[in-house]
Amino acid sequence: MRHTPAGLAAIEFKVAHESEQDEAGGRRQVTAEIAAIAFETQAKLLAAMPLGSEVRLQGFLGAKSKRSKKLVMHVTNIEFKEGEADASTS
Repeated sequence: MRHTPAGLAAIEFKVAHESEQDEAGGRRQVTAEIAAIAFETQAKLLAAMPLGSEVRLQGFLGAKSKRSKKLVMHVTNIEFKEGEADASTS
């Protein structure tokens, strides 16, 4: 975890996704990895979680920064899998 020049807690990480989807009348195994960033409460919660924890993330896709057009997920809500934490956070 780091802090922005404005003093906000921030964490950059990668989200791994695996699922099976219907496509063109058949089943397809999907695996993907996407860069993500979270700030403040969400950053602190994610920093404290063990690697490989299962969570559901909500947020939006946007540019990494004003200078970079690389796609990154900006996390705004975390739902923990039962047993990982007590509740979700917004």
